[in-house]
Amino acid sequence: MGFEVEKSEIDTGHARLHELGYKQELNRNLSVLSNFAFSFSVVSVLTGLNTLMGTGLNFGGPISYVYGWLIAGAFTMFVGLSMAEICSSYPTSGGLYYWSAKLAGPSWAPFASWITGWFNIVGQWAVTASVDFSLAQLVQVIILLSTGGLNGGGYQASKYVVIALHGGILLLHAILNSLPISWLSFFGQLAAAWNVLGVFLLMILIPMVATERASAKFVFTNFNTDNGDGINNNLYIFVLGLLMSQYTLTGYDASAHMTEETKNADKNGPKGIVSAIGISVLAGWAYILGITFAVTDIPHLLNKNNDSGGYAIAQIFYDAFKSRYGSGVGGIICLGVIAVAVFFCGMSSLTSNSRMAYAFSRNGAMPYSSFWHKVNKQEVPLNAVWMSAFIAFCMALTSLGSLVAFQAMTSIATIGLYIAYALPILFRVTLARKSFTPGPFNLGSYGLVVGWVAIFWVALISVLFSLPVAYPITDQTLNYTPVAVGGLLILVVSSWIFSARHWFKGPITNIGNSSEEA
Repeated sequence: MGFEVEKSEIDTGHARLHELGYKQELNRNLSVLSNFAFSFSVVSVLTGLNTLMGTGLNFGGPISYVYGWLIAGAFTMFVGLSMAEICSSYPTSGGLYYWSAKLAGPSWAPFASWITGWFNIVGQWAVTASVDFSLAQLVQVIILLSTGGLNGGGYQASKYVVIALHGGILLLHAILNSLPISWLSFFGQLAAAWNVLGVFLLMILIPMVATERASAKFVFTNFNTDNGDGINNNLYIFVLGLLMSQYTLTGYDASAHMTEETKNADKNGPKGIVSAIGISVLAGWAYILGITFAVTDIPHLLNKNNDSGGYAIAQIFYDAFKSRYGSGVGGIICLGVIAVAVFFCGMSSLTSNSRMAYAFSRNGAMPYSSFWHKVNKQEVPLNAVWMSAFIAFCMALTSLGSLVAFQAMTSIATIGLYIAYALPILFRVTLARKSFTPGPFNLGSYGLVVGWVAIFWVALISVLFSLPVAYPITDQTLNYTPVAVGGLLILVVSSWIFSARHWFKGPITNIGNSSEEA
């Protein structure tokens, strides 16, 4: 493997961890390839683009996501580069909240660490909940199509069956994440390979099988304004279509959370972040182009009364094979390829969750911290794994009340995470602009410019994705993103004011002092 670090090479990441005041508790076994694989699997082009294909088609269609993907990808790279530079200087599992504490300075460190950490960990739990719930819904669609489809008497699972599927998927993920890191490293690399091969298989196969194909003019110039949601402004429609792209391009902070298990983490952690974004952007755009050539009738794909119940990507695959072979079985098998990718995405997401929970509790920030940051004989934070799975399941229970409520919960997955991404970058370009000491991976004189562009983008999407997505606005059409994110902000700040400011001192070391209890 070209990315493998030689065993004889001095592990600078381990030395840097010791300098920061932490002893090595997790098994440092991951190469840069494995570190990249975890982030790439969480980003998972096949997960985000397919589960939100309906959103992209509804708000703008091809021109919205073909060009929107490139716009979101370019600005996401600015965010990732800034995070990578900071990661190189502070390669710890805590990642973002630790960075904020170090960059905000002694006076602001506890509060900066508190707010960043909670936005990060709640955002990660929301990602796991939404990814595994999306897989449960996809499995339900696969069952529906396999039993005849909506118009052929197929079995349509109730919301209780879907939540049971979600629970079963989380259980499997928790079991896998209880294995030693060497096993997770293998599954992580398998997941990365599956995503890459799956993208190229489907982007070529589906247009080839389809008997009707869209023209290049349709793929590169069609703009769908018929969204049925009372929105007529073209710019507004385009903005809403960006959600598909930006939701997909999240989760690359997994590389930072895996640094204490990565060889030469001050170099390989940053490489994992940047390469996960770059390869995802290229693979994702190729996939978008390939699949769009099989799109010929957008209203049909979004129709709730079609065979897949309005699940756009499933209908695309099903129609392609049925039109050529008289049977949609091939399309169902292709959906299975996506389902495996989503499964790996959820698995890697839970891995990242558990490492963040381990590190945050190591610093005493969570209730019963001493329990959650324990590791077993295989050096796996087992308690943090099962806690994260349980919380993700509880988040999905809101879907039993209404999908609108669940969507409000999972909106934190995009905006909440990006706020956590932006906070340490903000401190880097303001409070620490002169004191920041870069690591082996650094942006030199461009660091401040890249950082400000990243902050601008996060601020912009935080506003854009809080806009109403349908008119007239009712309790069923209201965009609950600002409610969910604002509610989280109020809870985090209130807990700080009334409690945490009296006892939380920010990240603490675990070498040679009483902080071993943290």
